[in-house]
Amino acid sequence: MKLPILAVALIAFTAPLPSAAQDSPNGLRNPDSEFVDTTERGAWHAVIERTERGHRIGNPQAKTELIEFISYTCAHCADFAREGEGTLDLALLEPGLLTLEVRPVIRNALDLTVSLLVQCGDAAGFKQRHRLFLLSHDRWLAEAQRAPRTQQASWERGDAAARLSAARALDLDDMLVERGMSMIDVNACLSDETAARTLIGNGQADFADFAVPGTPSFALEGELLKDVHGWDALYGVLSDYFRPDAMRARRQDADTP
Repeated sequence: MKLPILAVALIAFTAPLPSAAQDSPNGLRNPDSEFVDTTERGAWHAVIERTERGHRIGNPQAKTELIEFISYTCAHCADFAREGEGTLDLALLEPGLLTLEVRPVIRNALDLTVSLLVQCGDAAGFKQRHRLFLLSHDRWLAEAQRAPRTQQASWERGDAAARLSAARALDLDDMLVERGMSMIDVNACLSDETAARTLIGNGQADFADFAVPGTPSFALEGELLKDVHGWDALYGVLSDYFRPDAMRARRQDADTP
């Protein structure tokens, strides 16, 4: 079966890129309204490690695991980064109640280029790079869509030369250089065919494990959340999950022989 997330050469940048199954509304503006937290606050939102398929943020001993499947060319993923990731930091990651694993979904060749840039560098800087490219998504994607069709076609090959060309034309490489990374290191990341194949293979594995229907999507405790493709929907799920009575019930179930 040919998986849609691996069709890196089939999506033209001039056409609307498929993303979430539904629009992501503005989201809740009060980050503490539903999450009841009696845990001493720490700095768990700054603890980041590489995983086999992405990066994990938060307390490695947290009892709850959330996976975020995102695409860097996905407008709804950029919306989620603006609306929800800061709240997750404050309400659940910082006090150590949750770990968030971010896994890229490769929907096209430009996704592959940006995903290589996001994972370029140490794990500690992942969140900064991740949000840098998502929060500037409107600018660089619009530039990609305005590029001559012949140039887009060359980028769609997805090979090392195409990735280097796209990053240079869209100033994606400069975005990291301006933050202290050397151009030599950036180009090495873009040229890394092993890393590129790994990203595509990881996407294939996630599709096999979760049948991810679109981006963003989420899995809570290893189960894909159906029809959850934005911050408002995810907020509702997490609000119910972290209600004090729900948390007590889970603890009681865990203690029952």
